[in-house]
Amino acid sequence: MPSILSSKPFTQAPIPEPPKVITTKDLSYLKDALSWELIAFKKLHAFAQQATDPQVKQCLEQQGQMHQRHYQKLLSHLQNNNTAVMATIPQTQSQQQQSQPQHQMQ
Repeated sequence: MPSILSSKPFTQAPIPEPPKVITTKDLSYLKDALSWELIAFKKLHAFAQQATDPQVKQCLEQQGQMHQRHYQKLLSHLQNNNTAVMATIPQTQSQQQQSQPQHQMQ
């Protein structure tokens, strides 16, 4: 395990696709990221409308479009049905016992 103080950069293979299930913590991070991307897009769009230099205007519009694409990509990750995906994941024995109804003693 690399040390935090090590001079070697920590390299980790990128995840090829996002996980199918979104945890509550993941959802919180995604909401924050969506908010940041939307604010960046809106600000850049407003700045582009005020810009008088055509090159500056074009640059601001391109950056705004980039943030809009990021927003749409993040939003697409929220399109999963968590309940349906969770049903396809194999459960451990303890989870199966918890999900089965308990028989009452008579």
